[in-house]
Amino acid sequence: MPSLRIARLFGPRQQIGLRALLRCQRGGPAMELSLVAPMVLALLLAILHTALIFTANQALETAAEAAGRLVMTGQAQQSGWTQAQFQAQACAALPKFMPCAGRLYVDVAPVSSGNFSDAQTGAVALTYGASGAVNTTFSYSVGSRGDIVVVRLMYLWPTVNGPFGLSFVNQQGGNRMLTAASVLKTEYF
Repeated sequence: MPSLRIARLFGPRQQIGLRALLRCQRGGPAMELSLVAPMVLALLLAILHTALIFTANQALETAAEAAGRLVMTGQAQQSGWTQAQFQAQACAALPKFMPCAGRLYVDVAPVSSGNFSDAQTGAVALTYGASGAVNTTFSYSVGSRGDIVVVRLMYLWPTVNGPFGLSFVNQQGGNRMLTAASVLKTEYF
């Protein structure tokens, strides 16, 4: 049976047989950690990334509710806000970690049939120009008294690819579109 000479860090050299070398478990935990640690770290990063997206989407839902309240109570109609002014009001409802410039889009439209079940709450399909800028035309009609109105907010959340091919990107430029909608009936203001 062949034998190998293994030098110990502290102590005299000694001959160890191949069988004894294969049974040796010194350094086993370090080796296991080196194999498992990258996967655990990748899992933790994926959990953190998912939590950030969820938090941003919840903040967008809160902003959509606040923007919808402006339409429902007649503040948007009586103030005569333009789409840009209404978007600024919605932007003010977002937390500081979500900057609005070039990321927040607003679509406000009454439901033509007058039925809540006909409200379109899905995301608007974005189109992009050659420069990568969004060139979709969004609706802005806040309706009048007693109308059913859909307020949709779309936010382009910047994201990066995660470990092991995890990707939350669903738009150009490495962004994920977050959407929130509020369907309401305007008051008789």
